[in-house]
Amino acid sequence: MEHNHRPGKVHVGMRNVKTAFSATLVAFLYLLIDRNPTFACIGAIFGTGKDIPHSWLNGGNRLFGTIIGGFLGMGLFRIYIIFYPEGGLHLLMMPLVFVGVILLILASQIFKWPGAIHPGGVMLCILLFNLPVDTYVSYSLNRILDTGIGVVVALAVNLLLPRERIQRVLQILSGGRYKPEEHPMPESEK
Repeated sequence: MEHNHRPGKVHVGMRNVKTAFSATLVAFLYLLIDRNPTFACIGAIFGTGKDIPHSWLNGGNRLFGTIIGGFLGMGLFRIYIIFYPEGGLHLLMMPLVFVGVILLILASQIFKWPGAIHPGGVMLCILLFNLPVDTYVSYSLNRILDTGIGVVVALAVNLLLPRERIQRVLQILSGGRYKPEEHPMPESEK
């Protein structure tokens, strides 16, 4: 029996379930330690791919982008508060953003991780425009840690729950009624 999955067809596949499971697992772990899971969940969602190499690429983009954007943002924000110790939005922020984005792109190219540019830019802008002057370092380091934890959880879920293992479990739980060949992998998950 051949299934043709049309592009844009709505379905819940193994990757959807693993993504949801990774984010939920991270949120649960963070609940146990009474810590905000936002960035860890984002890391888990970015880090869940169709397989380990895809997860590493997407999770790595998020993690390395957060690291690069975080350290650049800390450095540039430090320069900023030398001139404006109270923070706030001033004209000096404009050249700092410009230089920060250029440095972010260059660093991503140097480390051969161009996919880090977008998440790094998000981190850079959050640091430059949304933080009180007294928490920018701890905030940056915490976001890097949280993102790393989320990505690691997503990689672990993908490693421990490959499609074939999930299909075997479904077959056992259904008493043999679940037939993997009747549920082919959509093109988007290949």
